[in-house]
Amino acid sequence: MTDFTGKTVLITGAAGGIGTALAEAYASSGATLALADREDCTKLASTLPGEHRYWPLDLADPAAISATVEAIGAAVGIDVLINNAGVGIVAPAEEQSVEGWDMTQAINLRAPWLVACAALPWLKRSATGRIVNIASQAGIVAIAEHAAYGASKAGLIGLTKVLALEWAKHGITVNAISPTVVETPMALVGWSGEKGERAKREIPVGRFARPSEIAAAALYLSSAEAGIVTGENLVVDGGYTIR
Repeated sequence: MTDFTGKTVLITGAAGGIGTALAEAYASSGATLALADREDCTKLASTLPGEHRYWPLDLADPAAISATVEAIGAAVGIDVLINNAGVGIVAPAEEQSVEGWDMTQAINLRAPWLVACAALPWLKRSATGRIVNIASQAGIVAIAEHAAYGASKAGLIGLTKVLALEWAKHGITVNAISPTVVETPMALVGWSGEKGERAKREIPVGRFARPSEIAAAALYLSSAEAGIVTGENLVVDGGYTIR
């Protein structure tokens, strides 16, 4: 199920904690990686087994998305797309700035749509194209101070279903993963102390998710064995949303 030999996987937000775990998992499974991020991923690419490349990409720039994805497709092809990049600007709804709202929608919702559309020609050629969008539990249930973020992730889940419907005829599956808080370096700072302990107590399994667990979910959804699974939102939240 985890053999991606001969497949090229494009990962956005590859420099982050989840992105790095995704890169490690796919590289260990034989994939060739196209790592896209504003931050330099050259060192990450060099530490992984196999041959991989880094492309700088500002996901707030539609023209850059089109040009970069086209360059990646022309250079190495695209069999699997992981829309992983995201921003988390949080504030009470009435205090949320318009600039923060717009940036959140641009990175978390508009960019995955643009990247997917730009990658479509190569995903079609793959015959078994796969798209996995990293959404959030905040797109399913209300979380205070997450108006912009929750709206963007709910939109991403909706986009996932529409693309799955429209592109099934091309042999492409499109699914989402909605994690709880994931133990990345940034999240461990933001959810440290009593705030984090209180949040964990609200999760039935009593802990946050590990980056490797998100990567494992992505490996399954993008595998050949998951060819019948499309338009789904795999919730990886330790039971938080079942309460």
